[in-house]
Amino acid sequence: MPWIQLTLSCSEEHAPQVGDMLMANGAQAVTYRDGADTPIFEPRPGDVILWEHTLATGLFDAETDIKSVIANLKQSNVFDNDLQYKVDPLEDKDWEREWMDNFHPIRFGESLWICPSWREVPQPDAVNILLDPGMAFGTGTHPTTAMCLRWIDANPPTGKTVVDFGCGSGILGIAALLFDAKHVAGIDIDQQALIATKDNAERNKVGDKFSLYLPTQQPNTQVDLVLANVLAGPLRELADTIIGFVAPGGQLVLSGILERQIEGVIEAYQPQIQFDTPTIDGDWAMLSGTRVG
Repeated sequence: MPWIQLTLSCSEEHAPQVGDMLMANGAQAVTYRDGADTPIFEPRPGDVILWEHTLATGLFDAETDIKSVIANLKQSNVFDNDLQYKVDPLEDKDWEREWMDNFHPIRFGESLWICPSWREVPQPDAVNILLDPGMAFGTGTHPTTAMCLRWIDANPPTGKTVVDFGCGSGILGIAALLFDAKHVAGIDIDQQALIATKDNAERNKVGDKFSLYLPTQQPNTQVDLVLANVLAGPLRELADTIIGFVAPGGQLVLSGILERQIEGVIEAYQPQIQFDTPTIDGDWAMLSGTRVG
């Protein structure tokens, strides 16, 4: 059926209350998005990330008297200024089909592809990861993941042991295994991420080589390659732990770093890690290096 979207401009402080008000006035769903240009990447599980300037959107049945909803909202004192809003009709579509039609295979580097399972594989003789996108887990489209995938394509970890730290969907570990890595240990704080990784690894027929752990269960081991695509803050805070996984002479790849955060992350890993020149993609950076100490 057709829908109406009502979008309100509000502060970070008042966004949850605005969402509650939209639901109380008949919204079937509420979403939040950045109203400026301050994106936040990879929240912790269970966190609802809001922005200083937040846009809260309620989805209403097209038969809703939206003028009455707006009148009710105007009586609230939670808005910093006059109520700023936008009403948009939303045509009736098969949204799942629309989403599937717009998700295409993506190539990273020379021979690595990420392919949704419902699409034909473009190059059967390439390294193809079959991955169905899921909520909050990586599909390779974000620059931080894409840089790591291109690095793996250019530096195949054939025969190597790997730790995928903050594995998410398992996309990096699966890529390593499809390039003939010996074994991957995936670590994530979110049980749902481990479930998604297990499903994706089995879909790509590498489940028997992919072990999964919560941080409280993570192995005490050193490996040839550590992949850590998380955030600059955790990368700094957990530097000793991450370095501890890297065997002497082993390689380390760090991503999820804004360009302005490069220096702080490098400082946290020196002198044990000797870094190469940073890789930059837009505002994001990836660091790769070798353990020398």
